[in-house]
Amino acid sequence: MINGEILKNAIISGAHNISVQKNHINDLNIFPVPDGDTGTNMSMTIMAAAKALEDYDGTNAGEVADIAARAMLRGARGNSGVITSILFRGFAQGLKEMEEVNGKNIAAALGIGVDSAYKAVAKPTEGTILTVARMAYEAGLEAARENSDSVYVWQAIVNKANDALAITPELLPVLKKAGVVDAGGKGLCSIFEGMLCFIKDGEIVEYEESQALTLESFDSAAAEFDDDIEFTYCTEIIVGREPECELEPDDLRTFLQTIGDCVVMVNDEEIIKIHVHTETPNVVLEKGLLYGQLLAVKVENMKEQHKNAKKNNKSTKKKKKKETFAFAEPEEQFGFVAVAAGEGLKTLFNDLGCLNVVSGGQSMNPSTDDILEAILGTPAKNVIVLPNNKNIILAAEQTIPLVTDRKVIIVPTRTIPQGMTALLNFDPEISAESNAQLMIDAAHGVDTGLVTFAARNSEFGGKKIKEGDIIALENGKLTITEKNAVKALVKLAKDMVSRDTSFITLIYGEDVSEEDANKAYEELRDKFGSRADISLVKGDQPVYYFILSVE
Repeated sequence: MINGEILKNAIISGAHNISVQKNHINDLNIFPVPDGDTGTNMSMTIMAAAKALEDYDGTNAGEVADIAARAMLRGARGNSGVITSILFRGFAQGLKEMEEVNGKNIAAALGIGVDSAYKAVAKPTEGTILTVARMAYEAGLEAARENSDSVYVWQAIVNKANDALAITPELLPVLKKAGVVDAGGKGLCSIFEGMLCFIKDGEIVEYEESQALTLESFDSAAAEFDDDIEFTYCTEIIVGREPECELEPDDLRTFLQTIGDCVVMVNDEEIIKIHVHTETPNVVLEKGLLYGQLLAVKVENMKEQHKNAKKNNKSTKKKKKKETFAFAEPEEQFGFVAVAAGEGLKTLFNDLGCLNVVSGGQSMNPSTDDILEAILGTPAKNVIVLPNNKNIILAAEQTIPLVTDRKVIIVPTRTIPQGMTALLNFDPEISAESNAQLMIDAAHGVDTGLVTFAARNSEFGGKKIKEGDIIALENGKLTITEKNAVKALVKLAKDMVSRDTSFITLIYGEDVSEEDANKAYEELRDKFGSRADISLVKGDQPVYYFILSVE
């Protein structure tokens, strides 16, 4: 039987296991565009549950499942994270008010989660995390008929989850072509395996998040490191050995150890390579000259480097401080929340009437809780949310049952241009429901072009793409590879602009200079200015060099 303490530790172990493997899971993403990273999203989602359970000291399994599900709902990020949270929400429903549970209870509860997950996705696709969850549940149900022991059933669930993962390439040709399994399915297997570690063996998978990953911990670690830097200069030299030199390299090593630390020395018949931390780099050079000519010299002031690193890190911390939204009473009739990354885009949405803009987008999916906070900070009875990214829509939809004092309407915009057009078509004279449909229809009339970089090596349409190549996408479909962002944009515009085009908006990102932005604008104006109004907007968005809106 599994009680609350066992289930708590199993969930924490599952969270640790996927966190350890998240980078490997991220690498399974086959599309070369920088994205929300499946492993990271799933890891952050279930880690929210692990943190929420840290202080729970009860023994009720139903309570543990409920605490975990609530935390995961609010912490869910990206489609894979949301689906994971839905699976655990159904799991919690199945274990409600149960002090202890057996294998039969576990399998039935997982089935509720699987059913909910399939219903939450508009077009369920086999060969994904859904397939892995479903087949695992079915195996658990069958195992429970034979033996209701919780370890036996959970082992069957894990085994079948891995079997299902192995066949995902057969169900999704794009996975087979890339030679990988589904990333979301792999993430779920990692969670289930981590949970099994505790359910079966009583061991929590070890995981300690690197302090370097958080700005706050960097500051405290940096303060300690100041005291640890005993010697100022990191000194590295390469000496070309003179054939007639009779001095022993080992004597040089012994000497270096008397004037510094972190001594590393490699030598052969031709060279001696030295690394040492010392207060007297000049002495190192002088000693090296006794053995031959200096072929390379590098001396760095570690204390100064560290001081600058702290200064830059504090600046970054200040710049990237998470925005907060104070609660506001729902007094006005309508209000808007949008998701966008970049100060220029934030200002643009503010100017279009959107009071609260949640920072996020491609590669930086906000959580359900982030969106919820912005909704509750919008002083309106009807709050219309514009996710502006296909990987954020599900997370936004999870806010609807969490809000009771105002109506939340999700207009499922998939791109920034769709969100802009949706806002421009809002009509304050009609109902919220009619507005939602009006805005959706308007958004569907917008074509979106994106110019970005390849985040990984890949192959599409028989063309090999190298990491770092400039790529362009038309309505989400990769169509162009180039070596120059402006050239890629012009090619993309030629494909997208038609005789019916009336408006073209070019939004340039944080990595594009004003000179290049103006050059791109001028080229578009020369080619299409006679048939369409063309606007240039500084968006400051990351990831995308250019966002092109064509209406």
